[in-house]
Amino acid sequence: MKPSTSFLYLSAAACLVAAQLTAAQSFPTRPMRFIVPFSAGSASDLLARMIGPKLTESWGQQVIVESRPSAGGTIAGGIVAASNPDGHTLMLTSSAFAGSAALYEKLPYDSLKDFSGVTQVASTAIVLVISPSVGARSVKELIALAKQKPGVLTYGSAGIGSGTHYANELFALAAGINVVHVPYKGIPEIMNEVIAGRINFAFLPVLMATPVVKSGRLSAVGLSAKSRLALLPDVPTIDEAALPGFEYDGWFGVFAPSRTPRAVIDKLSREIGRILRMRDVSERIEATGAIPKPGTPAEFDKLVRDEIVKRRKVFQAAGTKIQ
Repeated sequence: MKPSTSFLYLSAAACLVAAQLTAAQSFPTRPMRFIVPFSAGSASDLLARMIGPKLTESWGQQVIVESRPSAGGTIAGGIVAASNPDGHTLMLTSSAFAGSAALYEKLPYDSLKDFSGVTQVASTAIVLVISPSVGARSVKELIALAKQKPGVLTYGSAGIGSGTHYANELFALAAGINVVHVPYKGIPEIMNEVIAGRINFAFLPVLMATPVVKSGRLSAVGLSAKSRLALLPDVPTIDEAALPGFEYDGWFGVFAPSRTPRAVIDKLSREIGRILRMRDVSERIEATGAIPKPGTPAEFDKLVRDEIVKRRKVFQAAGTKIQ
């Protein structure tokens, strides 16, 4: 008697599951790569270098962190999407991933189909800073000045579609102001330009902004978080300072190519989650002004899908165009 089609299907499925479990048990079998879409010293790079050595300790395979900064992270995304889907090539990136998906019509990959979320790594607030030359010393004063001079004040971002770009557009919409976007290659360039007074304000990562704020070279007037932070205890949230309900929560996470076996994805997620819960790692992350936030692959995939929708709505409402 010939076996039924359903029996053959079930047998094939069982064989596939068994093969994936075997692959996960032996994973990793060679050095791993963490592709980071931003420059060395960026938050994504720092997080990858916190996690990488711990993975090496756990599994005995070297983890190589590679910075591939260009085109808002899309070059790095293309490399990972096209890599062998066996878990040995991963990308640790920021919420700019969702911003690019929301804004660009054509990318070298499909943001939802070509990647599998492994886990969220952390979330972070950013701080609104103003150049001393502007004269404003609070969020309310900045908004009032922008309304007096529509289309005159400038803000910097780490590139079109980046988290700092999105946060500024969100802020401008909430405040009802017309300001000019000036994109840069990265956060260090923005910070130098605001200090020099060549642009008027910007949102910056808390860790990078804190030294220049405490030295008096920049005025920090508002945090994007729901509550104040220990690094800048005297800086109010934008919600309490001027715009009730305003909040921006940036995130970082790990992706693998979409065809990576689910058992390997799950193994990576569990191990990275365990590392993020280690006291020495969590304290290092918190010292940067971020919060460790490990989760399941399904939770991270949902976060990314939801973020793409939210960011697309904001960019459309702001009339953001690709130059």
